Amino acid sequence: MVVPHHATGARVARHRLADELTGVVPPALLADLVAVLAELVGNAVRHAEALPGGVVRVAWRLRATERGPSVQLRVTDGGSGPGPRLRVASQDAADGRGLHIVTGLSSRWGVERDGLGQSVWAEFDPARSHRPDLVAAG
Repeated sequence: MVVPHHATGARVARHRLADELTGVVPPALLADLVAVLAELVGNAVRHAEALPGGVVRVAWRLRATERGPSVQLRVTDGGSGPGPRLRVASQDAADGRGLHIVTGLSSRWGVERDGLGQSVWAEFDPARSHRPDLVAAG
């Protein structure tokens, strides 16, 4: 899906993800997915250029595994100078914690660049989850 390269883009993406995955993935996983997607889209809007048409592309892929659902989120924008990186934020800082949230909630994340821009992705793998409520019982 595409969302506006604007603050409203994160809200649109969050609602669409929640609508599509409610009842499909465990509630705790859905909460993590929504939080991470909001961070990734918000970062794209704040720190990167838009894709042609003034948009950001948002995608997710859900796979069933023996241990539970595996999900990958991907946000593609027009790119930015140095690209996303973790940074140390002071206690008073108004920002700078977003990728720490992504790191804490996802199994792993990364950045891929091509001639059109960059994609920041985050994966949620139940086999590597640090949260037992995200792993299927059994």
